[in-house]
Amino acid sequence: MKKFKIIISGGGTGGHIFPAIAIAKAFEKKINNIEILFVGAKGRMEMEKIPVLGYHIKGLWISGFQRSMDYRNLFFPFKLLISLFKSIFIIRKYNPDLVIGTGGYASGPLLYASTLFNIPSLIQEQNSYPGITNRILGNYANKICVAYDGMEKYFDQKKLFLTGNPIRSDIIKFKQNIDHRSIFNFNNNNPTLLVIGGSLGALSINNAIYNNIECIKESKINLIWQTGKSYEDRVSKDLFKKDNTIIVKTFINDMHLAYNAADIIISRAGAIAISELCYVGKPTILVPSPNVAENHQYKNAQSLVNKNAALLVEDKDTNIKLVNVLVDLIKNKKLQKSLSINIKKLSIDDAAKKIVDIALNMLK
Repeated sequence: MKKFKIIISGGGTGGHIFPAIAIAKAFEKKINNIEILFVGAKGRMEMEKIPVLGYHIKGLWISGFQRSMDYRNLFFPFKLLISLFKSIFIIRKYNPDLVIGTGGYASGPLLYASTLFNIPSLIQEQNSYPGITNRILGNYANKICVAYDGMEKYFDQKKLFLTGNPIRSDIIKFKQNIDHRSIFNFNNNNPTLLVIGGSLGALSINNAIYNNIECIKESKINLIWQTGKSYEDRVSKDLFKKDNTIIVKTFINDMHLAYNAADIIISRAGAIAISELCYVGKPTILVPSPNVAENHQYKNAQSLVNKNAALLVEDKDTNIKLVNVLVDLIKNKKLQKSLSINIKKLSIDDAAKKIVDIALNMLK
């Protein structure tokens, strides 16, 4: 029997990497004789995360175009051309049956190269406002899987499928009624706060937690804090790391355990974060990043706020308001219950399976 070959390209942040991994695992459940190759951007987090899971990955010398005037933009045309030639080489050598892009810099040249060889391709767009790479690739891809209504503004409606966003397989292990606080050595009945600023961290959220750590301790709150690499050095030098009610990690690998342990969550409002938070169904305070295209994180967060499914603190207000909103929420059990019920209603299950079925139907 012929081995089924797929290339999955996407990365830069967890919001592009985690859907790619979820789709890969869904393919493996569906097809026994399968070979999957990932393609990412050199120096980005996918080059570290993907091999740990046992997958092969090729790296392209590619990065995004800087929005500000930056000398690095001078290299962009050369990087793009070199990456396109390498993508063509990868496609010819690997000869895949199907190519899937989940966004990020590397998916651009790779998916475009696949069209030169008439290889079927599919895009998975996570956000309500697609990035420039996927908007361009939408002209060439055979199918486009999206997580929001109204995406015909950006893509050909005939190609669109509303599937929701794939979430990490370990998140699906989440069990609502199991308390994993003991795993984090929280030997008390105090409420537990989980702070996740995205896979790369979030400076404003980190600063707000750091500057108000005494208030959090005085409120008798257990803290699980994912800082991201950019904040690691600052936090690692502080004595409060030794406090047995505070767990500080650069990146949380067993996120389902952290979600289980949490009573309240503070998070950015990226598309994949939103999808996971809806699945988990915990009371959530969203702090949208302002450093994204078309302010789409604010739009993501506002859509939940409009359904009474989350609270929102704007990035510019985090240092003053975030911990105050947190403390008020801790005291308001009725609001916690309402937020939990409403956010859970927004969850769309089995997105990865739906995407795999659509991809395979293309090949019939």
